[in-house]
Amino acid sequence: MYAGALVQLHTVAHVQTFIAQNRAQILAGQVRVIGGGSNMLFTQDFAGTLVQLALTEITEEPLGNRYVSVYAGAGVVWHDLVTYTVQRGLGGLENLALIWGWVGAAPMQNIGAYGAEVRDTITHVHTLEVATGQERIFTNEQCQFGYRASVFKHELAGQYWITGVRFKLDTSPALKMGYGDIQKTLAEWQLSQPTLADVARAVAAIRTAKLPNPHQVGNAGSFFKNPEVPQELAHALLAQHPLMPYYPQVGGLVKIPAGWLIEQAGWKGYRRGAVGVHPKQALVLVHYGGGTGGQVWQLAQDIAADVQVKFGILLTPEVNVV
Repeated sequence: MYAGALVQLHTVAHVQTFIAQNRAQILAGQVRVIGGGSNMLFTQDFAGTLVQLALTEITEEPLGNRYVSVYAGAGVVWHDLVTYTVQRGLGGLENLALIWGWVGAAPMQNIGAYGAEVRDTITHVHTLEVATGQERIFTNEQCQFGYRASVFKHELAGQYWITGVRFKLDTSPALKMGYGDIQKTLAEWQLSQPTLADVARAVAAIRTAKLPNPHQVGNAGSFFKNPEVPQELAHALLAQHPLMPYYPQVGGLVKIPAGWLIEQAGWKGYRRGAVGVHPKQALVLVHYGGGTGGQVWQLAQDIAADVQVKFGILLTPEVNVV
């Protein structure tokens, strides 16, 4: 994929100046913020300007005796922030270790993994309004977080640029070890009293074993959201597939892993020229080199259509498709 230009901005003042000088192009869709670019799929070349908000400041201040407020700029590498907080004994982000990308994308996607979501710790999101260039700070409630969603991805998409995020972290956290293989991994390591660092290390090890490194094999992580379906449909599928994993949700819906659906449909390990489905995790679409974003997107559409025919469930992308 080729772009007309790539611009990195390193301070809030520089971002404000850029917005003021390029507002018309931004509003016309000729400028796009990409962050680390790890959760985007460009289906064609982009003639406009790509902007990275490379603000890398990290600060902290106490909140009473137990909690600490940590601010991280949008350009901080997410895993670097997790490592920073774990090393300082601040709990809340350890289950989100080794998620690729930058801090600025975290609230937009409400990133989550292994029983945790970033909305659990975010208190404020710092932004600049494109229309005015003025700063606006959103509270957690104003972000309207949902499953892999927020107001920045939907209602206010493109209207605000995220410059930083503030988190409330715990100096005496209760570790979350009941999701996925965390407890199993810690037991294999013979850790009866694991620490924050142990949990983060376990999550990183599990992700490394299951997911391809994007520096080695092109991918955007989990391509589809895990669908939430009515109980009636879930019960009907369970009658046909008794071993199907499922997770009841608040409100009566049932979450079914998209990776399981894709694997049962026969796509796991499938390859079509330069693109395919990862052999260890069916939720990850990969680009082996020499292909195009359009080919990845066509494969995704074919998979979604097949899953809908076989299970009556429409998969929707988690990845931002341009």
